[in-house]
This record gives sequence, C-alpha cells and structure tokens, in this order.
Amino acid sequence: MNVTTPPKKLTDKDFASDQEIRWCPGCGDYGVLKALQRTLPELGVPREKLVFVSGIGCSSRFPYYMATYGFHTIHGRAPAIATGIKLANRDLDVWVISGDGDGLSIGGNHLLHALRRNVDLNILLFNNEIYGLTKGQASPTSRPGTRSPSTPGGSVDYPISAARFALGAGAHFVARSVDTLQPHLMEMFRRAHAHRGTSFVEIFQNCLVYNDGVFAHFTDREVADDAQIRVKHGEPLLFGAAQDRGLRLKPGSLELEVVKVGEGGVGVGDVLVHDETSPVLAMMLASLTPPAFPVALGVLYCNPGACYEDALAAQAGPKAADGPKANLNALLRRGATWTVQEGGRIADA
Repeated sequence: MNVTTPPKKLTDKDFASDQEIRWCPGCGDYGVLKALQRTLPELGVPREKLVFVSGIGCSSRFPYYMATYGFHTIHGRAPAIATGIKLANRDLDVWVISGDGDGLSIGGNHLLHALRRNVDLNILLFNNEIYGLTKGQASPTSRPGTRSPSTPGGSVDYPISAARFALGAGAHFVARSVDTLQPHLMEMFRRAHAHRGTSFVEIFQNCLVYNDGVFAHFTDREVADDAQIRVKHGEPLLFGAAQDRGLRLKPGSLELEVVKVGEGGVGVGDVLVHDETSPVLAMMLASLTPPAFPVALGVLYCNPGACYEDALAAQAGPKAADGPKANLNALLRRGATWTVQEGGRIADA
C-alpha cells in the first residue's frame, strides 16, 4: 500500500536563506523582507516555484535572503528578465524587487513596458527617495530642495510619483504601503499575489543613513491618523483618529476636498466611497500630498485584464507546444564562441 506523506507546512523561517543580511542596522528593508517571508507560507506556493528577480541597489540584495530561486541581475533590467522567466515557464511565481532609482531611472523604460504588457509579475518598488547604495545621490523621486552629493544646492527636478507612473503606464493593479506597517504590508502582498497580471506595490521605505525621516510627516505615529488614509474598496474614504474626516468631490469640479463629518451639514453619506476599479479615482488618490491631504495607502487600483503570456500562448496556438524542442546548449555554442583556458589562452569552442 502506498503511503502518502502530506507536504510539510512551511513557515517564515523556511523562506529565510542562510546568507548574512548586509543592510544597515535599522533599514526599512528588514521590515519588507520579514513581511514577505511571513506572507509566503499563507500563499501556499512551493519554494521551487518561486523566483525573486532584482536589479541593482540596496533593495536588490533581496534574492540573496530568500530560500527560493532568484536572480540578482543588472541595473534596471529586472522587469525584462522577469518577463523572460515568466514566458519560459508560466507555472513560476515571479516577484520583482526594485528601488526608486533602479526602477524609475535606469530601468524606467523596462518597468513601463512590463506594466503596460500586464505580464503576471509581482513588482515591489522600494521608494526611499534616494540612491542609498551609492552614498545618497538624489533619485527620480527626490523632492525639490533635496540636498545630496549630486545636488549640493538642492534638487531642482520635479519628482516622479511611482504610483502615478504605474497608473499612467497602464498598470492593472497599483497599491501602496509603508515599511513599518507589517499587517498592512502583508495584506498588500496577498492582494498583489492574488491579482493575475502585473501587480505594482510602492513601499515607502526609510533610509536612515542618507534620507532618514523623509516620510516622517505622514508615517510617524503622532501624525499618522491625520496624515494617512487607508483606502478599501466599497468603503467611504474616511480618516483621522475618530474617522470623522473624509474626502469628497468638490461641488462643481473634478477635485477632491477634505470635509469633516458633522460640520456644515456633511454626513458620512456625502463622503466618496472608494472604487478600486476606477482609474480616475486612483489617479486622484495617488496625487494627494500632505499637508492639505492625507497620503493614500492600500489598493488604489485593481482592474484585471488579459495577461501578456496568455495572449502570446493563444497567438502561438497548440502547435507551438507540440513543435520541436529548442536545444539551449546548441544555441549558446553556435557561431562565434570560444573557451578561456587555463593561463588565459583562448580556444574555439
């Protein structure tokens, strides 16, 4: 009689590698790593089906710390390489780890095309508004006035909003969270994973060495209730410690305004209800900035569409699967290839 052994129930420790973590003590990356390692056992994906792909930057050391498959690739190209992985094996669960410099500067075009194609990837963008790995230069998300080694007089660039960039590129899923919000981060990871197609999660992450406290005006505990709004589909857009402030459309215009429930005849029924399928509302929420407005966190937009890899497979048709198998070894060794031998001598392959 055959005895079936049930699969081992994994825990967060099963997803932690034996590599020494080399982020600065207190870096926000630790919180993101822990949140994802705690989330993965819930998702039920075998470790051999998981792939983490990163570019260059502090956050891009992420694959080393995961006991899964992973690629630490080249600057800005993680979305392109992840796309190739997904097209080669659609059974894999592919996560892309990037930063604001890697994803929005060097790799801006690669990120844009992955988003518009709607490849089934989970893209986590760590936004600390600085280049941390290369000692604190201004990044594409740095605010005007940011003083850094590359902008000693203060940045004069207008910054990119990562969430608005993703929405503008045609992303079907855009969410936001903060490195210190463990339960909220885990919920965003669950939602991102459940979405078929490209899921884009912007994570506000503190770099305590080169940009410490850059998000303190809305993440510090003393101000968070009034400076953040946690959006949930189908629920009124309320915030504040007493949940007595809300967002509504300003009468006669297509703009949001903050109102206080109970004042001026305003009731909860006057507050806008979040519709995560509305790209217009998502763009408006992504544009809110303190002090006039709270920062919107949560799933700003979710509107599933056809995945790129499914469309390609459908186009190729069933004959493609039955055709001759490619010989990767022969492909790599064809044409002008050579072997570097001991002593540096080069011989034809």
